[in-house]
Amino acid sequence: AGDRPLKVGLIGCGGRGTGAAWQALNADTGVTLHAMADMFPDRLASCLKGLEAQAAELRTQDPTKNLSDRIAVPPERRFTGFDGYKRLLECGCDVVLLCAYPHFRPAHLEAAVAAGCHVFCEKPMAVDAPGLRRVRAAAEAARARGLTLVSGFCWRYADAERATYERIHAGAIGDLVTIHTTYHTSTLSPRPRRPDWSDMEFQLRNWWHFTWLSGDHIVEQACHSIDKICWAMRNAPPVRCVALGGRAARQGAESGHVFDHFAVVYEYWGGGRAFHTTRQIDHCPNDNSDYVYGTSGSAEINGWKPVHEIRDRSGKVTWRYDGQRRDMYQNEHDELFRSVRAGQARNDGDFMCTSTMMSIMGRMAAYTGQTIAWDQAWKSEEDLTPAAYAMGPLAVPPVAVPGVTKFR
Repeated sequence: AGDRPLKVGLIGCGGRGTGAAWQALNADTGVTLHAMADMFPDRLASCLKGLEAQAAELRTQDPTKNLSDRIAVPPERRFTGFDGYKRLLECGCDVVLLCAYPHFRPAHLEAAVAAGCHVFCEKPMAVDAPGLRRVRAAAEAARARGLTLVSGFCWRYADAERATYERIHAGAIGDLVTIHTTYHTSTLSPRPRRPDWSDMEFQLRNWWHFTWLSGDHIVEQACHSIDKICWAMRNAPPVRCVALGGRAARQGAESGHVFDHFAVVYEYWGGGRAFHTTRQIDHCPNDNSDYVYGTSGSAEINGWKPVHEIRDRSGKVTWRYDGQRRDMYQNEHDELFRSVRAGQARNDGDFMCTSTMMSIMGRMAAYTGQTIAWDQAWKSEEDLTPAAYAMGPLAVPPVAVPGVTKFR
C-alpha cells in the first residue's frame, strides 16, 4: 500500500467497534474512517459522536494530533439494517473492522474478503460449526489473495503474555503437563425490553444473553482464556472434551436462555488434559488467570492484576516480566496496518478458528452432557441461524438440559 491513504470501514458500532475504530485511526497517520454500518441508527450515531469527542479531546491535549479530519463519514456512507455491511463494502474500503454481533461474523468475513479488503476480525469468529466452516474457508481465501487478517484474540498481542508464553515454549517450565485457565466475572447487564421492540430487536439489544447471537458466554467472552490454552499447546487442537454447565443465578426474560457457568476438560493426544472454568455470576470473586504446569516448574499469567511469573518446583519465582506493557488492543491494529503498508500479509486464521471451535465444543459438551470429539464438533450441523432476518416475532429456545438436549 505504500503511503497512500487507507479507507477504513467499521461494521458494528458498539463499544468494541468504537474502540477498534479509534485504534485504527491511531495506528497509521494515513487512515481515514470512511464508512460505518450497524444494525441500529442510534448505535451508529453514538459511536460517531464518541469518536469525534475523543478526537477533540486529544487535540486539546496535543494540538499536533488532529484525528478529527480523518473521521470522514458523511450521511451517505452510514448504513443500517441487516444488509448495511453489503452497502459499506461497495464504498471502496481498503480495511474493514468486523465488530458486529458474533453470529454475523462468517457472512461479514466472507463478503469482506470477496471485496478484497484487509480485515480486523473481532472474536469470536462464529457461534456454531457451520458458521466456523465458512470462516475457515474465508481465512484461506484471504491467505490466497495476500490479504491481512488479524483476529481479536487480543492477548496474543499483549507484550507480557507474548514474553511469558515464549519462555514456556522455550522450555522454562519443562515439558507441559497441564493447564488451567479461568474467566470468572460478573453478569453482563441486561437491557429491559421497551414496548416498541419486536422479539428480534429485543434479542439483538440483549445479544450476549442469546446463544444464536453470542454463542453463550463461554464462546463470546471466555474464548480469550480458551485461546490461551490453545496458545500454550502451540495451537494443537484437543482430541475431545467433557463439560459441566448450567444456569444457577440468571433470572428474567432479559437474561435470555444462556448458562451462567461452565467447566470444561480438554483431552489431548498422549493423555494430557487442560481445564477451563468460567462463570458470570454477581457477588462472587473474579479471576482471569492462566496456570500452566510443566515437569520442572509452573507459570502464572494474569493480565488483570497484572502477574506474569515463572516458578520452579519449590515455588520460587525464577522469572518475572518487567518489560513494557503497551495497550494490546492498539498493538493489534499497529501490526495490522504495518503489514498492509509493507505488503507482507499476516493471517491469524488457523489459531483463531481452533480457539473458537474449542469454545463452541465446550458449549456443545455442556449443553448436551456428552463427550464431544474434535472431528465431531467440526462436522456438527447445528445451525443457530433464525428462520428470517426480520424485525418481528422470534421465539426464545428453552434452556439446554444436559442429558436431554441432543447433539446435532
